[in-house]
Amino acid sequence: MGRMLVDIASALLAAASLCSSVIPAVHAVTFTPVPEPNLDLSQLGRVALAGDFDSISLYQWEGQSQNSFNTNGSQSLLARFPNGAFASLATADGGIQAMCPYTRADGSLRGVMVGGNFTSLGGMESQGIAMFDPNTTEITPLAGLSGRVSALYCDEDSNTVYIGGSFTAPNSTNAIAYTDSDWANLPFGGFNGPVSSITKTSGGNIVFGGDFTGLGNATVPTEKDGQIIPITSANITAGSSSDRDGLGDPENIVCSTADEDGPDSTWLLEDDTPGFWQANFRFGFQPTKLRLWNTNFEDRGTRTFRVTALPLSGIMNFTYTDVDGNEAFCDARCPLPENNSTFQDFSFVNTVGMNGFRVDISDWYGRGGGLSGIKLFQDDIYDFAISEFNVPTCEGDSSASTATTTGPWEVTPSGDSVSEYLTANLEGDINSDSAVVVFRPNIQQSGNYSVSMYTPGCLQDDSCDQRGRVNITGDVVDASGTQSNAPPISTQLFQTNNFDKYDRIYNGFVDAGDSGFQPTITLSPSSDQSGPLTIVAQRVRFELIDSDGGLNGLFEFDPEVTVVDTDFSQSAVNRAGRSLDDDASVNVLLDVDDTLYVGGNFTRDGSKNIFSISDGNVTALEGNGLNSEVLCMYRNGSTIYVGGNFTAANGEAVLGLSGIAAYSINNNRWASLGSGVRGIVTSIIPFTLNITDDTPEPVLAISGSFQELNGFATNDPSPANDFAIWVPSRNNWLQNLDINTIALSGSMSVFTEIPDSEPLFAGAVSSQALQASGAISLNSGASSIDSLPVNFQAQSSSSTVEKRATDPDSASGVVTGLIVADNGLNITVLGGSFAATASNGSTINNLLFLNGSENVVTGVSSGLEPESVVLSLGAKEVNLYVGGALTGNINGNDVGGLIAYDLRGNDFAASQPPALTGDDVIVNAVAPRPDHDGVYVGGSFEGSGSFSCEALCIYNPTSGQWESPNAEISGTVSTMTWVSNDKLIVGGNLTVGGNSTTLATYDAEDQEFTEFTGASNMPGPVTAFSTANSEGSQFWVAGKTSDGATFLQRFDGDEWVPAGSDLGQSTTIRGLQIFRLTEDHSNDDLMGRDEALVLLGQLELPDFGNASAAVFNGTSFTPFILANTAQNGPGSLSQIFVQFPQNFLTSDNGELAVGFVILIGLALALLCTFLLIVGGILVEFWRRRQEGYVPMYGGRNENLSRIPPEELFENVGRRPGGGGL
Repeated sequence: MGRMLVDIASALLAAASLCSSVIPAVHAVTFTPVPEPNLDLSQLGRVALAGDFDSISLYQWEGQSQNSFNTNGSQSLLARFPNGAFASLATADGGIQAMCPYTRADGSLRGVMVGGNFTSLGGMESQGIAMFDPNTTEITPLAGLSGRVSALYCDEDSNTVYIGGSFTAPNSTNAIAYTDSDWANLPFGGFNGPVSSITKTSGGNIVFGGDFTGLGNATVPTEKDGQIIPITSANITAGSSSDRDGLGDPENIVCSTADEDGPDSTWLLEDDTPGFWQANFRFGFQPTKLRLWNTNFEDRGTRTFRVTALPLSGIMNFTYTDVDGNEAFCDARCPLPENNSTFQDFSFVNTVGMNGFRVDISDWYGRGGGLSGIKLFQDDIYDFAISEFNVPTCEGDSSASTATTTGPWEVTPSGDSVSEYLTANLEGDINSDSAVVVFRPNIQQSGNYSVSMYTPGCLQDDSCDQRGRVNITGDVVDASGTQSNAPPISTQLFQTNNFDKYDRIYNGFVDAGDSGFQPTITLSPSSDQSGPLTIVAQRVRFELIDSDGGLNGLFEFDPEVTVVDTDFSQSAVNRAGRSLDDDASVNVLLDVDDTLYVGGNFTRDGSKNIFSISDGNVTALEGNGLNSEVLCMYRNGSTIYVGGNFTAANGEAVLGLSGIAAYSINNNRWASLGSGVRGIVTSIIPFTLNITDDTPEPVLAISGSFQELNGFATNDPSPANDFAIWVPSRNNWLQNLDINTIALSGSMSVFTEIPDSEPLFAGAVSSQALQASGAISLNSGASSIDSLPVNFQAQSSSSTVEKRATDPDSASGVVTGLIVADNGLNITVLGGSFAATASNGSTINNLLFLNGSENVVTGVSSGLEPESVVLSLGAKEVNLYVGGALTGNINGNDVGGLIAYDLRGNDFAASQPPALTGDDVIVNAVAPRPDHDGVYVGGSFEGSGSFSCEALCIYNPTSGQWESPNAEISGTVSTMTWVSNDKLIVGGNLTVGGNSTTLATYDAEDQEFTEFTGASNMPGPVTAFSTANSEGSQFWVAGKTSDGATFLQRFDGDEWVPAGSDLGQSTTIRGLQIFRLTEDHSNDDLMGRDEALVLLGQLELPDFGNASAAVFNGTSFTPFILANTAQNGPGSLSQIFVQFPQNFLTSDNGELAVGFVILIGLALALLCTFLLIVGGILVEFWRRRQEGYVPMYGGRNENLSRIPPEELFENVGRRPGGGGL
């Protein structure tokens, strides 16, 4: 043994035993659809959204979220939404390492057994194991275990679940069975080391694999009761104490041994009065022996007593040696001999946990009772971080465990934990020296030990959000001793557990301490973390284990027998284990037909780390195995996929076997998956994806510790963040294929099939319905989304982007977009802070053009600096105007804030705007004036050269010069919108006419600014704006207050009305857009029945959480779009841009805005009047022809002036004969 239990491997060892290639198509977990947003897109043409994201979904099912995957060691039970993305069903506070369906013999499902290194699942306290009902999602804790469950096997034939791991259970260690809703001890009492895998052979036997050498529980030290419990650290009290000087203090007897029986060394009761002596500790313990010295002062003494455990209030049972030398028993009336010159020992019959005890004296010798000394002992070797819990301060006591600390440690009350503990609250950059505890246990006997680190739960001290990871290192072997080749302890532990837990950190040889050596364990924070961070330190336990059991990592068990035969040579599996090297560790077992495959970390007769057992024979796989540790296996048909820490076969040069390999059962040959990964694979999980034609096909999720996929064939090496997906049908990694599919990142640890249902998975993942970056198209009815044919390159980091922000350094992703579909053009323009790949393979920075007719992606020629950030776009005929934090040189002219681009010529315009000047020039908004030449530009600048036009300038494309709005304005413009040909709404942090405001109106004809009604009382600068009606008299605005809160308000034409007060503090609104609806909602004063407001940004919605877009109906917010970044952060959306933006306030049923209805009505009225007049003339003409009317010929103007005007239409409307029409 002598091997460290490395966390990253042991956390996922059980995944391989749950293998199958069949994935049923029936849902056990059901998902409830949410109502559609009913946005009317019919009049808008193409609709797209821009933002900073790499995965995205429409919100269609309850349970969807845009949460990042956990990086604190906690994992979740997972199922799949109908759109293919993964849903979190219940979250554990640690890793989930094993699952199996607990199916009765009649085929009915009782539930799914879930095991791991957790203390809670779905918010319910569950120590290492629980049962999950996939039909109701209810969780049933299975109380009784303490520790980690790493392996489960559900045996339907016997209605039994076999459980293995590193835990203690009733009368068993590291292995136990569960049947008929209760624990069932195995006939061999478990193992002396952890179990990693369990399987069933074709012959019906159960095989256990792990890091053990024998059966049974832990043993006890040769020298029992060797650890002194320091009573000096307890709170000592007494009842009915004597009031005599020096004889009534109950602390007198703590360090007394009756050498001096008298004042200051003896504690007496009042004369002829019963009483008690009590010690309350700040930690828990399990005592094995009580030692008492009776007093003989003035012929007094205690005759009988009893001991009560606190806080249980149970009377303890003891064994002792009576005055005749015989073993005796006592409980409520235990005797002490009179005139005793030495101590009397009482051994506890039962192992009972307590944090205090009380000695009640019921009878006495002479005039009263008393004691002159007391000590308490235990077998358990604990070393507490609070050193006073370790050190006996009495003179003459043997050496004890100690602990030393450096850093800002403070004592924390025990709460629900077994003892008080130390807490360090760290800020800023953290390294391994920020806070350190060094444990030095009192090891009196060398041997094989199991070493465990205890961690208090975070709920009791409300520190869950600040908990993180700690490094555990140790040196427990004397370099000059017989076991000097044992490696030092080095592992990491997560401290995010909700309830108390312990982690097995070492299983192997430990040398006893002496004058030249003492074992040490060191706890410190992991250095790759930042504050605020809370770490805790409580205690370490050393448990002596039996080291001579005749096994070595493998044990075959016949479930039909009730007494285990310890002649292990009768089993081929046991013989195979004994043939392995002494440090063997079996990690994974896989039974295929009549062959058992064994993987782990071992050597055997020249073969390494993997072999098979069949017909009683052990067979090496091709190449004599693999050259390093095997951690997981999964079988699909005749292929076994193997993952681990290897880089090649052990004896033959098979290329590409790095971390992951495929073994052919039929041919006994290894094959590569590409060229493998650069690192370690810890789990292989099968699931399905729509790869072609919406037909699901099997793929493999590969998780572990690797940052790159090795290159092979025509595929270059590519980055990977501990996770990748292998597509067997394409013989390639998914990220090398140009396929639109779901987005999945994080890690997956284990899966299990469920009868007549879809599989259940476990892991820490972030998943959305579509893997797409930067921009997507929104399809008709807002019921589906598609990626654009643009290949955005992965970004090394992601930061918060504020659309049209004054700090472009915070921009990331696609900030703005524009669809140009006039003048024979069909181009989608994207701008922001990104890198993409052009159709010709070149790299595009920050400004991209997508030719919609040919899907050709291009960028701009050299001229803009790569660091330039595009924040705004505007088009006028075939010219594109691009604003932002732009620098460079085009056509020999310096660039400052704005450039012009010829869309038809696919090149920079011949005439470029003169560079804007000022400190950190930024153009946040570009708004070409409708039906005029001017391009209005707003942002943060002072002018151009000597020409002054602060915050807002007008570029004249005809003259190629800047013009001033001829009105006083300063500050920073964030947003601009034309609401008519002459009226421009300007938002930002403004000063107009000497008055501070957030919103102003500019009249382009009168060339004057007017502070918008009530805008000076706005709680902060306006950064997002949307018109609310077609007349441009009502608006929605959003921004941030000075204290960081988000505001959302509507101007109804007369006054500002606040909304969205229940948006979370972390909300940042980057875009607003009013939409017409296809179905009305309930009426509200803020919103018409047929309209809704879409909010874009990073949103924190009430009763939901984070979203990237939401729909507001005037009363409530509904999630609309969820997104994430490749860096495991929340995504954000910045803008909705459409082909026909002028149609936002129209709908597909012909309904128009009120203004348009009035204009059309007036036109129809005029048309009707005209038709009536023309009709009258025609009727009169017809009547006169019928009456024989003949025109009178004469001069051209003759008698014309004699006809009275009133007679001209005298008979119009009159029937022949005088009747009216």
